[in-house]
Amino acid sequence: MKIETKRKIQALSTVLFILYLFLLTYFLFFAESFDRMYTEREYAYNLEPFKEIHRFWTYREELGFLAVFTNLAGNVICFMPFGAILPVLNRKARNFFVITFLSFEFSLLVECAQLISRVGSFDVDDLMLNTIGGVLGFLIFTICNQVRRKRYG
Repeated sequence: MKIETKRKIQALSTVLFILYLFLLTYFLFFAESFDRMYTEREYAYNLEPFKEIHRFWTYREELGFLAVFTNLAGNVICFMPFGAILPVLNRKARNFFVITFLSFEFSLLVECAQLISRVGSFDVDDLMLNTIGGVLGFLIFTICNQVRRKRYG
């Protein structure tokens, strides 16, 4: 690949990653449509693995498809860009274990920020789902990178 093409891809990836971080921050901390309001509320947290996943699955009929999808699939989907774009920005991130660790670490940072700011809640299930999302994003990057290498050499 030409150096000029690599630079363009790096620049575009940087812009996309920054945009992704801004959008993620907005939806996780400021979007009123997701009940993200600064009010006097208690600290909310769940430290029991699979508790919220089980609750959403058990009460899926009562909660409705949108609520279940937003919570379960949304936590996975919102971290897929992290795992897909980061390896483009940094060659050291082109490793399954590195991406898994960074996805977990970034998710932990987000969950702690939600706990401290009392916007949203700290949920160990979200940590797991977000990490899975980062790994899936990395797998998509890996597949696309292999296809690109086969096609363009």
